[in-house]
Amino acid sequence: MTVEGSISTRRDFLAKSAASATAIATGLMTKPACAKSSDEFGGLKVGVQSYCYHRFDVLTAIKEISGLGLNYIELYPGHSPIDASADEFKQLQSMLADHDLNPISIGVLAFGNDHDANRKNFEHAARLGVKAISADPTPDSFESVNRLVLEYKIPIAIHPHGPVGNDQLHLWHRAEIILHFVKDLDPMVGTCLDTGHLIRCAQEPFNTYLDPAQQIRAMGNRNHGIHLKDNDNKAGKNVVVGRGALNVAEVLTALREVDFQGGLSIEHEAHPEEPTPDLIECVQVVKETIARMDG
Repeated sequence: MTVEGSISTRRDFLAKSAASATAIATGLMTKPACAKSSDEFGGLKVGVQSYCYHRFDVLTAIKEISGLGLNYIELYPGHSPIDASADEFKQLQSMLADHDLNPISIGVLAFGNDHDANRKNFEHAARLGVKAISADPTPDSFESVNRLVLEYKIPIAIHPHGPVGNDQLHLWHRAEIILHFVKDLDPMVGTCLDTGHLIRCAQEPFNTYLDPAQQIRAMGNRNHGIHLKDNDNKAGKNVVVGRGALNVAEVLTALREVDFQGGLSIEHEAHPEEPTPDLIECVQVVKETIARMDG
């Protein structure tokens, strides 16, 4: 997802969109729920970035993600607005509890040199009880961000966006650049690497080939989240993980090597009008890959 897509409003939270009705009509929400088992994921905290359901209201997103057999969700701000009222926040908490979903992270949130605005992001993350904030900070935000991670004990996970338009790469497109800026900051200032965006950097005219597993190893103990995503660069779209350039086993191996404790959020944007079928396949790929690794 892009930080532009994360801009939140109370209207987003409350709306019962036409997409929800369509989902019900097409059977998107009527499939039987899968049994939940963390053992199938080798101890990893596997969830979904709710931006996959950005065309749907928050309750639909929660129902669908829970129905995948998962216990974790990374909330995009359109589903958990920073300015939500106390009553709206209680509604969200109730929805999550009713569907046995733990909010592992929120993002992608913007951070700048306004310390009070940055604090509001942390206050919202703290009341959600998340373990990290996926972030797109400006370079002049780091003094503020470093103070806030120490105060709230919530890591900041810088999220790379790969190509931005047709002529430039996002500032934080690779681990080495992020490390240059954060190396003297607290280890809680790290990354939420997005494997799909890392892969997209190889597209023309950038031709920057980044190995997601190597990028994870480079970040070491500063890996505070992962967006597990795959991309077909020739087709210019996301694909089910493992069907494009992503080697899922290598990524999972790298996460084990760095003792990753954050949330692994599956993200897929190819079919926003009906994301669940592709996400079912992504979850199955992760399960089968772990089973082979541990078999």
